[in-house]
Amino acid sequence: MADQHAAAPCPRDQELLKKRIFINAFDMFTPSHLSFGQWRRKGDRNKDKRRDLTYWTDLAQLLERGDINTLFLADTYGQHDVYKGSAEPTVRTACQYPMGDPAAPITAMAAVTKNLGFAITTSTSYEAPFVVAKRFSTLDHLTKGRFGWNIVTSFKQSAADAVGLPFVEHDKRYEIADEYLRLLYKIWEGSWAEDALKEDAESEVYADFDRIRFIHHRSATFKLDAPHILDPSPQRTPFLFQAGTSSAGMEFASTHAEGVFVAAPSPHILAPRVANIRARAAALGRDPKSVKVFAVITPVIGRTDEEAKAKYEEALKYASVEGGLAFYSGNVGIDLSKTDLDVEITPGDVQVDSRVHSLVDSLKYHGNDIPAWTPRNIGKAVSIGGNGPVPVGSAERVADVLEEWMDVADLDGFNVGHVTSPGSFEDLVDLLVPVLRQRGRYAEKGESGTVRERFYGAGQARLRDDHVGSRYKYEVYVED
Repeated sequence: MADQHAAAPCPRDQELLKKRIFINAFDMFTPSHLSFGQWRRKGDRNKDKRRDLTYWTDLAQLLERGDINTLFLADTYGQHDVYKGSAEPTVRTACQYPMGDPAAPITAMAAVTKNLGFAITTSTSYEAPFVVAKRFSTLDHLTKGRFGWNIVTSFKQSAADAVGLPFVEHDKRYEIADEYLRLLYKIWEGSWAEDALKEDAESEVYADFDRIRFIHHRSATFKLDAPHILDPSPQRTPFLFQAGTSSAGMEFASTHAEGVFVAAPSPHILAPRVANIRARAAALGRDPKSVKVFAVITPVIGRTDEEAKAKYEEALKYASVEGGLAFYSGNVGIDLSKTDLDVEITPGDVQVDSRVHSLVDSLKYHGNDIPAWTPRNIGKAVSIGGNGPVPVGSAERVADVLEEWMDVADLDGFNVGHVTSPGSFEDLVDLLVPVLRQRGRYAEKGESGTVRERFYGAGQARLRDDHVGSRYKYEVYVED
C-alpha cells in the first residue's frame, strides 16, 4: 500500500516529469513548401535552394545552433493538377514546384554540422529496394548515423505518369510498401554479420565472405538475389518516419514507423488518430510510447505579440490563395474551383482516389477552433502553413500552444514549418527554443548521437528489440 503521508512532489520534481518536446525543422527542395507566395519577398532565400548550396549549409548551421533534432525534407514526384483540372496554377504560383532531390544536399550539410539529423522523403513506389538500401546506407555512413527516412507510397497520378508506371490504388500501395520494408530489413539487418568487415591489411582480408549472407527474395512484386553491397552503417536501418493516417496507413505506421508525422488544424482532430496508432502498435507487441508522433505547425513568432502580428500581416500581403487552393485540391481530391466560395465542402465531394485520407477525414470536424470548410476559408488558411496550424504571438504564447497540443493530442513533438527562410527558422532558434528550454521541455545544449539515439537515448543506435525489423537481424533471421 502506498504511504498516505508521502510528501507531494516538489516543484523541481514536477518539472522533471514534463514531457520533452522534440522539434524537427520542416522544409522542401522547392520555392514554396507550405507557405505559398512568400518567395516573392525581399530577403527570402527559398528561391536559392536549387542553385546555391549555401542555402542548405547555412540553414544546417542555424538549426544546429538551436539543437534542432532533424531537418525533415518533404518530397514529391508529381505536381498538383486537380485544381482547375490543370497543373497551370501550381506551376505559375510555385506551389511545391519546381522540385529538387532532397538527397543531394545532405552530405554538404553533414560536413558543416556535428549533431543535426536529416530525414528525407523517398517513395516505395518508384525505386528498387536494393537501390534505396545502397543510397541510404551511404548517407547513414557519411552522416555518422544522422540519417532518417520518411517513407511514402506516393498518391499522385501525375507522379505515376512521370515515372512511367501504372497508378496503384491506396491500400495496395501500403501492401507493397510492407513487403518493400521487410526486404530492406533483410538487406540492412540480415546480410552482413557484425564482424564481417575485417579491414585486415596483413592477411589481405577486407571482408569475410563467409560472414556475408546473400539475400534471396522472390515474389510477384520484387526479386532479389544479392548481398548488401555496403557494410553496415552506424544505424544499419535509418530512423523510420511515416505519415499515413488512413486505416491502411496507420496499420503500416504501427508496424514499421518509429516516428509518425501527422497534420490537422486542431489537436482534437489528431487525438483519436494518435491514440489509434499507439493502440495498434501495442497490439503488435511494441511499446506504444516508442512511436514518436510529430504534428506539423508553422508558428509566426515575435519578441512581442504585436511584433508577431505585424509579421503575420506582412505574410498575408504575399500569400498566394490560388497556390493554397492548388495544394489543397491536389491533396484532398476536390477541385475547389468548381465550388462556390462560401459553400461548405464534405468528404462526399472527393472526386479522385489520389488524395491524402487524413485531410479528407478532417472535413468531418466542426469544432469552434477552426472556421467552416469553405473554399474561401480554406484558401486563406492553407496559403500560410498548409494543412497545419499557424499560431501567431510571442515565443511564450507559441510555447503555450505547443504545450496544449502536446497534452491534448499526446504528441512527442513537431515538424516546424516556415513562412520565410531563414527568418522563420531564426525565430524558432533564437526566440522559441530558449523559452521551451527554460520550461524544461527541450534538449540540453549540444546534444549529440545518431538520429535514433536523439529520440530514444544514448546507446540505442539500432532498431529496438520490439520493432519488426529486429526479426531480420543477422543473428536471428532464417531465410525461408
